Amino acid sequence: MIKKITLLLTVCLIASCEDEETQTITTFDNLVLEENFEGGEIDSSLWSFEIGTGENGWGNNELQYYTSRPENVKVENGKLIITARKESFEGSSYTSARMISKNKFDIKYGRIEARMKMPWGRGLWPAFWMLGDNIDEVSWPQTGEIDIMEYRGQDPNIVHGSVHGPGYSAGNAITKSFELNNDRLDTGFHTYGIEWNKNYINFYIDDALYNQITPDDVTGEWVFNKPFFMLLNMAVGGTFVGSPSADTVFPQTLEVDYIKVFKP
Repeated sequence: MIKKITLLLTVCLIASCEDEETQTITTFDNLVLEENFEGGEIDSSLWSFEIGTGENGWGNNELQYYTSRPENVKVENGKLIITARKESFEGSSYTSARMISKNKFDIKYGRIEARMKMPWGRGLWPAFWMLGDNIDEVSWPQTGEIDIMEYRGQDPNIVHGSVHGPGYSAGNAITKSFELNNDRLDTGFHTYGIEWNKNYINFYIDDALYNQITPDDVTGEWVFNKPFFMLLNMAVGGTFVGSPSADTVFPQTLEVDYIKVFKP
């Protein structure tokens, strides 16, 4: 059952407090995926690994080599742990991991959320995000990208939510940030999620709705009315965060307690 309500709410950030906005919220209560990272192994029926450096550092000038080694990704004590390491490996100076659900799980509309604990340090770039499942046919950014959570390791109290599409990609993405008051994202677990329906994507941290993006907000075609698959990774370096500094301590971990997906 879908219950649609329109709320009048004020989104206040530490840097600014915006005027009241009308936000559309849909309640999704049908749990279709619950990944609790139990059993000590990564579920190969849900996840695959992308290996290597990609093209041009995965398109972002990233510095790491992605592996599936337990040194970089493992399940331990009911949590997924992705570890970024500073080490010489296959011509790269860092290693980490990138997991995708492509060809194994996708969804069109719903609530997608993950409870995670961030790393800390300049040059660290963890993300929980989604790509359109037609990416092999139309490529990026035409396929669309939903960044449920992006984080700069040098800004430990700020989270970013964005969409990319034709005409609004990379540095021109439609994005908004949320800044925690008197807290840090690397000292405890927080829940990052979206609620996505035909004409909007709402972005949350914990119970705080901090952004809504609609077709009226984008500067090109709205490409979010098809199935998307999930990605979870931690990059080192890249255009969004810059390179690690001498003060960045390695290894660093991204811990994931669970991922849940709901539909109406």
